[in-house]
Amino acid sequence: MKSGVLLFAHGARDPAWADPVKRLQQILSAKIDQVGVHCAYLEHMQPDLATTVNRLMAQQIQRITLAPVFLAQGGHLKQDLPKQIAALQVQYPEMKLQVMPPLGESEVVLNAISDWIVQSTAR
Repeated sequence: MKSGVLLFAHGARDPAWADPVKRLQQILSAKIDQVGVHCAYLEHMQPDLATTVNRLMAQQIQRITLAPVFLAQGGHLKQDLPKQIAALQVQYPEMKLQVMPPLGESEVVLNAISDWIVQSTAR
């Protein structure tokens, strides 16, 4: 079964907002070259989650790791995302979807951010 990683971010009206998400996609793609890395957005930007999952399933990518590019669990991750996932699971019962915790729940990420802030303030 082919697998892929899906970076799921909020989205914004300003197209430049997605630049860090796209950069993360590039960095991650270089690190896990056997697995495709894709982006999807909750609102204001395309592609949305359903469009991206449709594309992945068309490419026979049925094992998907969804990484929410959010700092914390808010209404979008607690209510909106589960509803979208439930609809996709009905459409694609063969899909294996693992949802990671948001970035802010990772000690590694929090430590990297704090190191970056310490280095920035030491100048």
